[in-house]
Amino acid sequence: MKRATQRMTHWIMVAVLVLAGAAYAQENVASNLMKMAAGQKAKVTGQILKSEKDSFMLRDGRGMDVLVKVTGATVIKEKKSNPFRGAKQYTPEQLVRGLDVEVEGLGDADGALAARDIKFTQTQLLVASTVETRVTPVEGRLTTSEGRLSQAEENARHLSGQIQEVNAISSAARSGAKAAQDTADSAVAGVSAANERITTTDKTTNARITAVDDFELKSSEVVNFKVGSAVLSDDAKAKLDQLTKDALAQRGYVVEVTGFASAEGDESFNRALSRRRADAVVQYLADNMIPLRRIVTPFGFGENLPLADNQTRAGREQNRRVEVKILTSKGLGDPLANGTVSSANKDR
Repeated sequence: MKRATQRMTHWIMVAVLVLAGAAYAQENVASNLMKMAAGQKAKVTGQILKSEKDSFMLRDGRGMDVLVKVTGATVIKEKKSNPFRGAKQYTPEQLVRGLDVEVEGLGDADGALAARDIKFTQTQLLVASTVETRVTPVEGRLTTSEGRLSQAEENARHLSGQIQEVNAISSAARSGAKAAQDTADSAVAGVSAANERITTTDKTTNARITAVDDFELKSSEVVNFKVGSAVLSDDAKAKLDQLTKDALAQRGYVVEVTGFASAEGDESFNRALSRRRADAVVQYLADNMIPLRRIVTPFGFGENLPLADNQTRAGREQNRRVEVKILTSKGLGDPLANGTVSSANKDR
């Protein structure tokens, strides 16, 4: 009877995990797909949801999805505001998720939009590329969780036969003596308690999975540089030392480093300079015991996203900067979700 009770508890755990996997999948149902008439001229504007080799899925402002096909004749270029310079040309590999684009083309026989022209601004590309570097590591962790749920679904296929076996044992126990009945009652009480613990654990697990990609800002610093320089000043090092202490006190944290430049000089030089400033900060943080796996790929925005007016000296001084942010995952850093963790298991 004891062995039968253990098997019942095991399969109840499997059933709970299977239901959790089904609920997670239901939250990710795809939206309606809009079909284009063959030969129809169309112009759509929206955000790329998923990009593949020769196509991508675009969601417009109405929430409708359009399948866009990219061919060798498709022109991918910058949507520029300066009429005195030529538009930059881009490749299909730069059509990343999250990029806001404007597409013109004709509907094909499959109901997709065969793109003739695809346009987007340089700032939109920079923002989308930065978001992509943050999302990809988190997706890897979610894929691992989905693999575990798939294994639970495979095990659940055997659940029906196990339930029949438990029912047969239960019937035999009820037809026995009073001692056997008492044992059966104790087993049912044990299974109920185990089921309650499983339900509590499952709710906590679902909350952690949902919150893994939910980051919150814990602390931040801005360090400034001299004209044309990527060398850290003593004041900048002091700020980074304090930020390092704040980071090492967190669990489930990542460090975001972005570099910027003022509008003095050549645009391409300023972009490279802003990246060197970001790299200098990353090097200093790594030397101060911040693991590289905790640092999001640094990025240099050049003259883009200024804090102040580049027409004034004070404004240009503010724009020659690197922004450093400490972000923590709510799913990994919440002690109520994680339970008690010993200091030996804390990942610095």
